[in-house]
Amino acid sequence: MESSISPTAASRQAWLDVARLLAMFLMVCCHCADPFNFYNGHDTALLAEIQFWGGAWGSLIRPCIPLFVMITGSLLLPLQRETGPFLRRYLPRVVWPFIIWSVVYYLFPWLLSLMGGGRGELALFFPYAADEPLTFGAALVRIAHIPFNFNPLAVQMWYIYLLIGLYLYLPVFSAWVERASLRAKLWFLGAWAVTLLLPYYRQFADGQLWGECSWNGFGLLYYFCGFNGYLLLGHVLRRHVLPMRTVLVWGVPMFIVGYLITFFGFNYTREVSNATGDWDILELFWTYCSLNVALMSAPLFALLRHVRVRSVRLQALLRNQSACGFGIFMMHYFLVGPAVELMRLLGIPTGVQIPLAAVVAFPVAWLVVEALRRLLGPRASLVVLGAR
Repeated sequence: MESSISPTAASRQAWLDVARLLAMFLMVCCHCADPFNFYNGHDTALLAEIQFWGGAWGSLIRPCIPLFVMITGSLLLPLQRETGPFLRRYLPRVVWPFIIWSVVYYLFPWLLSLMGGGRGELALFFPYAADEPLTFGAALVRIAHIPFNFNPLAVQMWYIYLLIGLYLYLPVFSAWVERASLRAKLWFLGAWAVTLLLPYYRQFADGQLWGECSWNGFGLLYYFCGFNGYLLLGHVLRRHVLPMRTVLVWGVPMFIVGYLITFFGFNYTREVSNATGDWDILELFWTYCSLNVALMSAPLFALLRHVRVRSVRLQALLRNQSACGFGIFMMHYFLVGPAVELMRLLGIPTGVQIPLAAVVAFPVAWLVVEALRRLLGPRASLVVLGAR
């Protein structure tokens, strides 16, 4: 399949592979920040520094998931297949690897205990889930809950539930996108932008707005909320390329403003959480469907639209990363904790431990997935890794 792509066509599409690469690396960085934001060590002298850099890097990488969704929208909207063929093509590539890897994650504490490991070792791999039971029975309970929700042992799997929902929704949304004018799409995005402020209204002003009440959770702009805005934004920014000058003049300040709001907002909510014990507020400013994160994500995607890759070898490498991407997503969390611990053992300055840990974890995950692809073959790789 890859060999059928002409060099000219590959060059035109390489920006999407670059966007995937950046989104994947930012996501690995995001998870390398977990041992910082959920620090389990006993060095109180380092705590303030660790939390500062966890917040700084954790705020910078928030566009990772919006980039993934915008890439999906740019590629799939409007759909070129009927609903049935589309779902038969895409859902198995997501569902089977999701189930297989979820089982692996949920069995891991029990397998770790068989090798003599305990909660300390579990915390090294999964800072969110250091208190998870290590028994086989607990693993079976976690596995039984896969159809309903994820467990902190597989914290990244929340996105797969979202992705399956987006795939189910795409045929419906696509029918409108195919017929809508640019003005109608921009009107939708304007309404969506208003909804990006709702998390803050609900937290700081009033929990209910525009018809919401105890018996109705679906307010005025409910149907414009959520990640479908990023789907449409990716489609629009691919079809209507903004000039580089516009991206730089408007996009760079947007990104900076979005980052500052995200960073200082997270520091504020962390202080509130520490003082009150209200952990539900902790990641309020890290919410992906928030205005500050959208201000960071939109110009970044618009800038990536201008990327051109001339090297044929680099194009092939980028296509390989895209093919391995879903497998990397599935298995990388096993590597981020040990990679951060390696940085600490090497005495790497705290401020750069997170990105350097990602520089270690990301290519190792890539190599492992590529090795599995070669070992399993095309059909088994599609089931286990979602690999193309």
